[in-house]
Amino acid sequence: MERRRLISMHGEPIDIAFRKPQAASRKPQAASRKPFSRNIDARHIFTAPTTATSRSLRSAPAFQKYIALRIGTCAPPRTPTLARRIIAQPTRSAHRADSQSQVTTRTEKGMAEEQQAKIINEGRRGFLARSSAWPVGMLMLPLAGCGDGDGVVPSAHAQDTPPPSGAGYTIDRSIQSPNQDSRVRTLVLHYTAQTLADSIASLTSPQRQVSAHYLVPDAADDGRRFKVFELVPQARRAWHAGVSYWQGDRMLNAGSVGIEIVNLGFPPEDENLPLMNRRWYPYPDAQVAVFGALAADVVAQHQVLPHKVVGHSDVAPGRKTDPGPLFPWKKLYDQYKIGAWPEAEAVDYYRVNRPFAGDVASLQSKLLAYGYDTPQTGTLDAQTVNVVSAFQMHFRPSRYDGVPDVETVAILDALLEKYFNRGRAINKQTLPGATAPTGEKGSDAWPLAPAPSR
Repeated sequence: MERRRLISMHGEPIDIAFRKPQAASRKPQAASRKPFSRNIDARHIFTAPTTATSRSLRSAPAFQKYIALRIGTCAPPRTPTLARRIIAQPTRSAHRADSQSQVTTRTEKGMAEEQQAKIINEGRRGFLARSSAWPVGMLMLPLAGCGDGDGVVPSAHAQDTPPPSGAGYTIDRSIQSPNQDSRVRTLVLHYTAQTLADSIASLTSPQRQVSAHYLVPDAADDGRRFKVFELVPQARRAWHAGVSYWQGDRMLNAGSVGIEIVNLGFPPEDENLPLMNRRWYPYPDAQVAVFGALAADVVAQHQVLPHKVVGHSDVAPGRKTDPGPLFPWKKLYDQYKIGAWPEAEAVDYYRVNRPFAGDVASLQSKLLAYGYDTPQTGTLDAQTVNVVSAFQMHFRPSRYDGVPDVETVAILDALLEKYFNRGRAINKQTLPGATAPTGEKGSDAWPLAPAPSR
Protein backbone atom coordinates (compact mmCIF):
# COMPACT_ATOMS: atom_id res chain seq x y z
CA MET A 1 0.00 0.00 0.00
CA GLU A 2 1.30 3.42 -0.93
CA ARG A 3 0.40 6.86 0.39
CA ARG A 4 0.49 9.82 -1.94
CA ARG A 5 -0.34 13.46 -1.44
CA LEU A 6 -2.23 15.25 -4.20
CA ILE A 7 -2.69 19.01 -4.42
CA SER A 8 -6.11 20.31 -5.49
CA MET A 9 -6.71 23.34 -7.73
CA HIS A 10 -7.16 25.41 -4.56
CA GLY A 11 -3.82 24.32 -3.17
CA GLU A 12 -5.26 22.01 -0.50
CA PRO A 13 -3.43 18.70 0.16
CA ILE A 14 -5.33 15.43 -0.21
CA ASP A 15 -3.66 12.31 1.29
CA ILE A 16 -4.59 9.09 -0.49
CA ALA A 17 -3.66 5.51 0.51
CA PHE A 18 -4.06 2.95 -2.26
CA ARG A 19 -2.74 -0.19 -3.81
CA LYS A 20 -1.93 -0.53 -7.43
CA PRO A 21 -5.14 -1.89 -8.98
CA GLN A 22 -5.03 -5.16 -10.86
CA ALA A 23 -6.00 -5.09 -14.49
CA ALA A 24 -8.58 -7.85 -14.00
CA SER A 25 -10.98 -5.83 -11.85
CA ARG A 26 -11.93 -2.17 -11.94
CA LYS A 27 -15.36 -2.42 -10.32
CA PRO A 28 -14.53 -0.51 -7.15
CA GLN A 29 -13.24 2.38 -9.21
CA ALA A 30 -16.33 2.34 -11.40
CA ALA A 31 -18.55 2.18 -8.34
CA SER A 32 -16.86 5.22 -6.88
CA ARG A 33 -17.79 7.23 -9.94
CA LYS A 34 -21.52 6.65 -9.66
CA PRO A 35 -22.20 9.16 -6.89
CA PHE A 36 -20.29 11.71 -8.90
CA SER A 37 -22.69 11.51 -11.86
CA ARG A 38 -26.12 11.12 -10.29
CA ASN A 39 -28.42 12.22 -7.46
CA ILE A 40 -27.57 15.89 -7.74
CA ASP A 41 -28.71 18.12 -4.86
CA ALA A 42 -28.68 21.87 -5.46
CA ARG A 43 -28.89 22.63 -1.74
CA HIS A 44 -25.12 22.23 -1.64
CA ILE A 45 -24.88 25.49 -3.56
CA PHE A 46 -25.61 27.23 -0.27
CA THR A 47 -24.45 24.66 2.33
CA ALA A 48 -21.33 22.95 1.07
CA PRO A 49 -17.99 23.88 2.70
CA THR A 50 -16.22 26.43 0.59
CA THR A 51 -13.20 28.63 0.49
CA ALA A 52 -13.65 32.24 1.57
CA THR A 53 -13.82 33.48 -2.02
CA SER A 54 -16.43 31.04 -3.31
CA ARG A 55 -18.46 31.26 -0.09
CA SER A 56 -18.79 35.04 -0.39
CA LEU A 57 -19.76 34.70 -4.03
CA ARG A 58 -22.47 32.12 -3.42
CA SER A 59 -23.91 34.14 -0.55
CA ALA A 60 -24.13 37.27 -2.68
CA PRO A 61 -27.71 38.36 -3.46
CA ALA A 62 -26.94 38.55 -7.17
CA PHE A 63 -25.93 34.85 -7.35
CA GLN A 64 -29.01 33.79 -5.40
CA LYS A 65 -31.09 35.96 -7.72
CA TYR A 66 -29.65 34.09 -10.69
CA ILE A 67 -30.82 30.78 -9.26
CA ALA A 68 -34.19 32.33 -8.46
CA LEU A 69 -34.48 33.82 -11.95
CA ARG A 70 -33.84 30.48 -13.62
CA ILE A 71 -36.75 28.82 -11.77
CA GLY A 72 -39.13 31.80 -11.89
CA THR A 73 -38.96 33.35 -8.44
CA CYS A 74 -37.06 36.16 -6.77
CA ALA A 75 -36.54 34.38 -3.44
CA PRO A 76 -33.46 32.15 -2.86
CA PRO A 77 -34.81 28.65 -3.54
CA ARG A 78 -34.39 25.75 -1.17
CA THR A 79 -34.04 23.07 -3.84
CA PRO A 80 -34.03 24.66 -7.30
CA THR A 81 -34.52 21.95 -9.86
CA LEU A 82 -32.74 23.61 -12.75
CA ALA A 83 -29.66 24.21 -10.63
CA ARG A 84 -29.25 20.45 -10.30
CA ARG A 85 -27.67 20.51 -13.71
CA ILE A 86 -25.03 22.93 -12.42
CA ILE A 87 -23.65 21.32 -9.23
CA ALA A 88 -22.97 17.59 -9.13
CA GLN A 89 -23.10 16.72 -5.43
CA PRO A 90 -23.97 13.28 -4.00
CA THR A 91 -26.70 12.97 -1.35
CA ARG A 92 -27.05 10.62 1.57
CA SER A 93 -29.46 8.49 -0.43
CA ALA A 94 -26.78 8.14 -3.05
CA HIS A 95 -24.31 6.82 -0.47
CA ARG A 96 -26.94 4.44 0.84
CA ALA A 97 -27.75 3.13 -2.60
CA ASP A 98 -24.09 2.88 -3.44
CA SER A 99 -23.28 0.97 -0.28
CA GLN A 100 -26.10 -1.48 -0.95
CA SER A 101 -24.72 -2.13 -4.39
CA GLN A 102 -21.39 -3.31 -3.04
CA VAL A 103 -20.51 -6.97 -2.89
CA THR A 104 -21.87 -8.59 0.26
CA THR A 105 -18.81 -10.70 0.90
CA ARG A 106 -15.84 -8.44 1.23
CA THR A 107 -12.30 -9.60 1.26
CA GLU A 108 -9.52 -7.66 2.85
CA LYS A 109 -8.45 -6.59 -0.58
CA GLY A 110 -11.96 -5.47 -1.51
CA MET A 111 -12.33 -3.48 1.71
CA ALA A 112 -9.01 -1.77 1.11
CA GLU A 113 -10.01 -0.88 -2.42
CA GLU A 114 -13.35 0.39 -1.15
CA GLN A 115 -11.58 2.56 1.41
CA GLN A 116 -9.34 3.87 -1.34
CA ALA A 117 -12.34 4.70 -3.52
CA LYS A 118 -14.05 6.40 -0.59
CA ILE A 119 -11.05 8.63 0.04
CA ILE A 120 -10.80 9.53 -3.63
CA ASN A 121 -14.52 10.20 -3.82
CA GLU A 122 -14.45 12.41 -0.71
CA GLY A 123 -11.60 14.40 -2.20
CA ARG A 124 -13.50 14.87 -5.42
CA ARG A 125 -16.59 15.93 -3.55
CA GLY A 126 -14.72 18.51 -1.49
CA PHE A 127 -12.94 19.87 -4.54
CA LEU A 128 -16.19 20.09 -6.49
CA ALA A 129 -18.07 21.84 -3.68
CA ARG A 130 -15.30 24.39 -3.27
CA SER A 131 -14.76 25.14 -6.93
CA SER A 132 -18.18 24.76 -8.53
CA ALA A 133 -19.70 28.03 -7.34
CA TRP A 134 -16.88 30.18 -8.70
CA PRO A 135 -17.25 29.42 -12.42
CA VAL A 136 -21.03 29.16 -12.13
CA GLY A 137 -21.25 32.50 -10.36
CA MET A 138 -18.87 34.21 -12.75
CA LEU A 139 -20.58 32.87 -15.87
CA MET A 140 -24.18 33.20 -14.76
CA LEU A 141 -24.13 36.30 -12.58
CA PRO A 142 -24.91 38.72 -15.45
CA LEU A 143 -28.22 36.91 -16.00
CA ALA A 144 -29.65 37.91 -12.64
CA GLY A 145 -32.44 40.42 -13.08
CA CYS A 146 -35.01 40.57 -10.31
CA GLY A 147 -34.22 44.28 -10.09
CA ASP A 148 -35.01 45.43 -6.58
CA GLY A 149 -32.45 48.19 -6.52
CA ASP A 150 -29.36 46.09 -5.77
CA GLY A 151 -27.55 47.41 -8.83
CA VAL A 152 -27.81 44.26 -10.94
CA VAL A 153 -28.27 45.29 -14.57
CA PRO A 154 -30.34 42.92 -16.76
CA SER A 155 -28.39 41.56 -19.67
CA ALA A 156 -29.23 42.05 -23.29
CA HIS A 157 -30.29 38.42 -23.59
CA ALA A 158 -32.76 38.78 -20.73
CA GLN A 159 -34.34 41.74 -22.49
CA ASP A 160 -34.49 40.30 -25.99
CA THR A 161 -38.06 39.85 -27.17
CA PRO A 162 -39.27 38.55 -30.50
CA PRO A 163 -41.35 40.90 -32.65
CA PRO A 164 -45.09 40.22 -32.91
CA SER A 165 -44.75 39.34 -36.58
CA GLY A 166 -42.38 36.50 -35.84
CA ALA A 167 -39.75 37.94 -38.17
CA GLY A 168 -36.14 36.92 -37.91
CA TYR A 169 -35.03 39.57 -35.43
CA THR A 170 -35.36 40.43 -31.77
CA ILE A 171 -35.75 43.71 -29.90
CA ASP A 172 -32.89 44.46 -27.50
CA ARG A 173 -33.92 46.93 -24.78
CA SER A 174 -30.77 46.68 -22.69
CA ILE A 175 -29.35 50.00 -23.96
CA GLN A 176 -31.36 53.14 -23.25
CA SER A 177 -30.57 56.70 -24.29
CA PRO A 178 -30.98 59.41 -21.66
CA ASN A 179 -32.16 61.81 -24.38
CA GLN A 180 -35.88 61.24 -23.94
CA ASP A 181 -38.90 62.49 -22.06
CA SER A 182 -42.65 62.05 -21.96
CA ARG A 183 -44.68 62.45 -25.13
CA VAL A 184 -47.23 64.40 -23.07
CA ARG A 185 -46.50 68.11 -23.23
CA THR A 186 -49.93 69.67 -22.68
CA LEU A 187 -52.81 69.16 -20.25
CA VAL A 188 -56.20 70.22 -21.66
CA LEU A 189 -59.21 70.68 -19.36
CA HIS A 190 -62.82 70.47 -20.58
CA TYR A 191 -66.36 70.45 -19.34
CA THR A 192 -68.81 67.93 -20.79
CA ALA A 193 -71.96 70.12 -20.99
CA GLN A 194 -73.86 66.93 -20.10
CA THR A 195 -74.89 64.87 -17.11
CA LEU A 196 -72.62 62.07 -15.93
CA ALA A 197 -74.64 59.35 -17.65
CA ASP A 198 -74.80 61.25 -20.92
CA SER A 199 -71.11 62.11 -20.67
CA ILE A 200 -70.15 58.45 -20.34
CA ALA A 201 -72.39 57.56 -23.26
CA SER A 202 -70.91 60.26 -25.49
CA LEU A 203 -67.29 59.59 -24.58
CA THR A 204 -67.61 55.85 -25.23
CA SER A 205 -69.81 55.91 -28.33
CA PRO A 206 -68.09 54.74 -31.54
CA GLN A 207 -70.39 57.01 -33.52
CA ARG A 208 -69.41 60.16 -31.61
CA GLN A 209 -65.66 59.55 -32.03
CA VAL A 210 -64.78 61.65 -29.01
CA SER A 211 -63.05 60.59 -25.80
CA ALA A 212 -60.81 61.76 -22.98
CA HIS A 213 -58.28 60.15 -20.72
CA TYR A 214 -60.24 60.95 -17.56
CA LEU A 215 -63.81 61.83 -16.65
CA VAL A 216 -64.44 63.55 -13.32
CA PRO A 217 -68.05 63.28 -12.02
CA ASP A 218 -69.86 66.22 -10.48
CA ALA A 219 -70.56 64.39 -7.20
CA ALA A 220 -69.27 61.44 -5.20
CA ASP A 221 -71.03 58.19 -6.00
CA ASP A 222 -71.39 57.24 -2.31
CA GLY A 223 -71.58 60.75 -0.94
CA ARG A 224 -68.00 60.61 0.34
CA ARG A 225 -65.54 59.58 -2.36
CA PHE A 226 -65.35 60.49 -6.04
CA LYS A 227 -64.84 57.81 -8.63
CA VAL A 228 -62.75 59.18 -11.49
CA PHE A 229 -63.14 57.22 -14.72
CA GLU A 230 -60.08 56.47 -16.81
CA LEU A 231 -61.55 56.07 -20.28
CA VAL A 232 -58.28 55.98 -22.22
CA PRO A 233 -54.83 55.01 -20.86
CA GLN A 234 -52.36 57.87 -20.86
CA ALA A 235 -50.09 55.90 -23.18
CA ARG A 236 -52.84 56.03 -25.82
CA ARG A 237 -54.18 59.01 -27.76
CA ALA A 238 -57.59 60.24 -26.67
CA TRP A 239 -59.75 62.23 -29.09
CA HIS A 240 -60.52 65.30 -27.01
CA ALA A 241 -58.85 68.41 -28.48
CA GLY A 242 -59.81 68.15 -32.15
CA VAL A 243 -58.61 70.96 -34.39
CA SER A 244 -56.35 72.81 -31.99
CA TYR A 245 -53.18 74.84 -31.59
CA TRP A 246 -50.92 75.78 -28.71
CA GLN A 247 -47.40 77.18 -28.68
CA GLY A 248 -46.44 75.93 -32.10
CA ASP A 249 -48.17 72.55 -31.90
CA ARG A 250 -51.25 71.71 -33.93
CA MET A 251 -53.67 68.81 -33.45
CA LEU A 252 -52.83 68.38 -29.77
CA ASN A 253 -54.37 64.95 -29.26
CA ALA A 254 -51.06 63.20 -29.91
CA GLY A 255 -49.13 65.09 -27.24
CA SER A 256 -51.65 65.87 -24.52
CA VAL A 257 -53.75 64.45 -21.72
CA GLY A 258 -57.43 65.40 -21.72
CA ILE A 259 -59.59 65.64 -18.58
CA GLU A 260 -63.33 65.98 -19.02
CA ILE A 261 -65.21 67.43 -16.05
CA VAL A 262 -68.94 66.89 -15.66
CA ASN A 263 -70.46 70.38 -15.81
CA LEU A 264 -73.47 71.57 -17.78
CA GLY A 265 -71.72 74.70 -19.01
CA PHE A 266 -74.73 76.93 -19.59
CA PRO A 267 -78.44 76.32 -20.33
CA PRO A 268 -79.18 75.29 -23.94
CA GLU A 269 -81.39 78.33 -24.45
CA ASP A 270 -78.35 80.60 -23.91
CA GLU A 271 -76.48 79.13 -26.85
CA ASN A 272 -76.92 82.14 -29.12
CA LEU A 273 -76.37 84.80 -26.47
CA PRO A 274 -73.09 86.71 -26.11
CA LEU A 275 -70.66 85.05 -23.74
CA MET A 276 -71.12 87.72 -21.08
CA ASN A 277 -74.90 87.17 -21.10
CA ARG A 278 -74.86 83.40 -20.66
CA ARG A 279 -75.68 81.78 -17.32
CA TRP A 280 -72.72 79.60 -16.46
CA TYR A 281 -72.83 76.69 -14.04
CA PRO A 282 -70.27 76.78 -11.20
CA TYR A 283 -67.95 73.96 -10.14
CA PRO A 284 -68.59 72.48 -6.65
CA ASP A 285 -65.68 72.70 -4.22
CA ALA A 286 -65.57 68.93 -3.75
CA GLN A 287 -65.27 68.44 -7.49
CA VAL A 288 -62.56 71.10 -7.72
CA ALA A 289 -60.54 69.24 -5.09
CA VAL A 290 -60.76 66.04 -7.14
CA PHE A 291 -59.75 67.38 -10.53
CA GLY A 292 -57.17 69.60 -8.86
CA ALA A 293 -55.47 66.55 -7.35
CA LEU A 294 -55.82 64.61 -10.60
CA ALA A 295 -54.31 67.44 -12.64
CA ALA A 296 -51.45 67.73 -10.16
CA ASP A 297 -50.68 64.04 -10.62
CA VAL A 298 -50.65 64.34 -14.41
CA VAL A 299 -48.43 67.42 -14.30
CA ALA A 300 -45.98 65.74 -11.93
CA GLN A 301 -45.87 62.53 -13.95
CA HIS A 302 -45.15 64.23 -17.28
CA GLN A 303 -43.44 67.41 -16.07
CA VAL A 304 -46.00 69.59 -17.86
CA LEU A 305 -44.93 73.22 -17.84
CA PRO A 306 -47.28 75.74 -16.16
CA HIS A 307 -48.11 77.57 -19.38
CA LYS A 308 -49.02 74.27 -21.03
CA VAL A 309 -51.97 73.63 -18.70
CA VAL A 310 -54.83 75.07 -20.72
CA GLY A 311 -58.54 74.96 -21.37
CA HIS A 312 -60.22 73.74 -24.53
CA SER A 313 -61.14 77.33 -25.34
CA ASP A 314 -57.46 78.32 -25.20
CA VAL A 315 -56.46 75.83 -27.89
CA ALA A 316 -59.60 76.27 -30.01
CA PRO A 317 -60.78 79.88 -29.49
CA GLY A 318 -64.13 80.69 -31.08
CA ARG A 319 -64.91 77.02 -31.64
CA LYS A 320 -64.97 76.01 -27.96
CA THR A 321 -65.81 77.82 -24.72
CA ASP A 322 -65.08 75.12 -22.14
CA PRO A 323 -64.22 74.98 -19.33
CA GLY A 324 -65.91 78.41 -19.15
CA PRO A 325 -65.34 81.63 -17.21
CA LEU A 326 -66.27 80.08 -13.84
CA PHE A 327 -63.51 77.52 -14.00
CA PRO A 328 -61.29 78.11 -10.91
CA TRP A 329 -57.93 78.69 -12.61
CA LYS A 330 -56.56 80.87 -9.81
CA LYS A 331 -57.63 78.36 -7.16
CA LEU A 332 -55.83 75.60 -9.03
CA TYR A 333 -52.72 77.76 -9.13
CA ASP A 334 -52.88 78.81 -5.48
CA GLN A 335 -53.84 75.49 -3.88
CA TYR A 336 -52.51 72.85 -6.28
CA LYS A 337 -49.67 74.68 -8.07
CA ILE A 338 -51.32 73.87 -11.38
CA GLY A 339 -51.11 76.09 -14.44
CA ALA A 340 -49.89 79.64 -14.98
CA TRP A 341 -50.95 82.81 -13.23
CA PRO A 342 -49.53 86.36 -13.34
CA GLU A 343 -47.92 88.10 -10.41
CA ALA A 344 -50.07 90.94 -9.07
CA GLU A 345 -47.06 93.24 -8.73
CA ALA A 346 -46.15 92.76 -12.38
CA VAL A 347 -49.73 93.41 -13.50
CA ASP A 348 -49.77 96.66 -11.54
CA TYR A 349 -46.47 97.71 -13.07
CA TYR A 350 -47.62 97.21 -16.66
CA ARG A 351 -51.00 98.79 -15.98
CA VAL A 352 -49.39 101.95 -14.66
CA ASN A 353 -46.13 102.21 -16.59
CA ARG A 354 -46.88 100.52 -19.90
CA PRO A 355 -50.63 100.71 -20.46
CA PHE A 356 -52.21 99.39 -23.62
CA ALA A 357 -52.68 102.23 -26.12
CA GLY A 358 -54.60 100.40 -28.85
CA ASP A 359 -51.69 98.83 -30.74
CA VAL A 360 -53.47 95.75 -32.12
CA ALA A 361 -50.42 94.48 -33.99
CA SER A 362 -48.42 94.44 -30.77
CA LEU A 363 -51.31 92.72 -28.98
CA GLN A 364 -51.53 90.02 -31.64
CA SER A 365 -47.79 89.45 -31.45
CA LYS A 366 -47.94 89.02 -27.67
CA LEU A 367 -50.89 86.63 -27.81
CA LEU A 368 -49.06 84.50 -30.37
CA ALA A 369 -45.91 84.58 -28.25
CA TYR A 370 -47.83 83.24 -25.25
CA GLY A 371 -49.29 80.41 -27.31
CA TYR A 372 -52.62 81.42 -28.83
CA ASP A 373 -53.32 80.86 -32.53
CA THR A 374 -53.58 84.56 -33.36
CA PRO A 375 -53.62 86.15 -36.82
CA GLN A 376 -51.02 88.84 -37.39
CA THR A 377 -53.17 91.25 -39.38
CA GLY A 378 -52.82 94.41 -37.31
CA THR A 379 -56.62 94.71 -37.14
CA LEU A 380 -59.10 93.60 -34.49
CA ASP A 381 -60.73 90.92 -36.64
CA ALA A 382 -63.17 88.23 -35.50
CA GLN A 383 -60.48 85.63 -34.82
CA THR A 384 -58.49 88.08 -32.70
CA VAL A 385 -61.64 88.89 -30.72
CA ASN A 386 -62.17 85.16 -30.11
CA VAL A 387 -58.58 84.81 -28.91
CA VAL A 388 -58.87 87.79 -26.58
CA SER A 389 -62.13 86.40 -25.20
CA ALA A 390 -60.53 82.99 -24.53
CA PHE A 391 -57.60 84.69 -22.81
CA GLN A 392 -59.96 86.76 -20.65
CA MET A 393 -62.04 83.73 -19.60
CA HIS A 394 -58.83 82.10 -18.42
CA PHE A 395 -57.01 85.01 -16.76
CA ARG A 396 -59.61 87.76 -16.34
CA PRO A 397 -63.03 86.17 -15.81
CA SER A 398 -64.62 89.43 -14.65
CA ARG A 399 -64.76 90.55 -18.29
CA TYR A 400 -64.50 88.28 -21.31
CA ASP A 401 -66.20 90.13 -24.15
CA GLY A 402 -63.14 89.94 -26.39
CA VAL A 403 -62.39 93.66 -26.25
CA PRO A 404 -58.75 94.34 -25.32
CA ASP A 405 -58.20 96.89 -22.57
CA VAL A 406 -55.44 98.05 -20.25
CA GLU A 407 -56.09 95.33 -17.63
CA THR A 408 -56.14 92.52 -20.18
CA VAL A 409 -52.89 93.53 -21.84
CA ALA A 410 -51.20 94.17 -18.48
CA ILE A 411 -52.01 90.58 -17.47
CA LEU A 412 -50.64 89.34 -20.78
CA ASP A 413 -47.42 91.32 -20.31
CA ALA A 414 -47.01 89.95 -16.78
CA LEU A 415 -47.40 86.38 -18.03
CA LEU A 416 -44.83 86.87 -20.78
CA GLU A 417 -42.41 88.33 -18.25
CA LYS A 418 -42.87 85.49 -15.78
CA TYR A 419 -42.82 82.49 -18.08
CA PHE A 420 -40.97 83.69 -21.20
CA ASN A 421 -38.58 86.30 -19.81
CA ARG A 422 -40.07 89.05 -21.95
CA GLY A 423 -40.69 92.60 -20.80
CA ARG A 424 -38.96 94.69 -18.17
CA ALA A 425 -35.62 93.66 -16.68
CA ILE A 426 -36.34 92.09 -13.30
CA ASN A 427 -34.74 89.69 -10.88
CA LYS A 428 -36.82 86.54 -11.26
CA GLN A 429 -35.97 85.36 -7.74
CA THR A 430 -38.14 88.14 -6.31
CA LEU A 431 -41.24 86.56 -7.85
CA PRO A 432 -42.52 83.49 -5.97
CA GLY A 433 -43.04 80.56 -8.28
CA ALA A 434 -41.37 82.24 -11.23
CA THR A 435 -39.81 79.89 -13.74
CA ALA A 436 -37.29 80.53 -16.45
CA PRO A 437 -38.46 79.88 -20.00
CA THR A 438 -37.95 76.29 -21.04
CA GLY A 439 -38.09 75.30 -24.68
CA GLU A 440 -38.97 71.90 -26.04
CA LYS A 441 -36.16 69.48 -26.83
CA GLY A 442 -35.27 68.91 -30.45
CA SER A 443 -36.18 71.07 -33.41
CA ASP A 444 -39.63 72.26 -32.28
CA ALA A 445 -38.41 74.69 -29.63
CA TRP A 446 -40.87 77.27 -28.37
CA PRO A 447 -40.79 80.21 -28.53
CA LEU A 448 -39.09 80.17 -31.88
CA ALA A 449 -35.70 81.84 -31.87
CA PRO A 450 -35.49 84.99 -33.98
CA ALA A 451 -33.84 84.65 -37.35
CA PRO A 452 -30.20 85.76 -37.36
CA SER A 453 -29.59 89.20 -38.78
CA ARG A 454 -27.83 89.35 -42.14
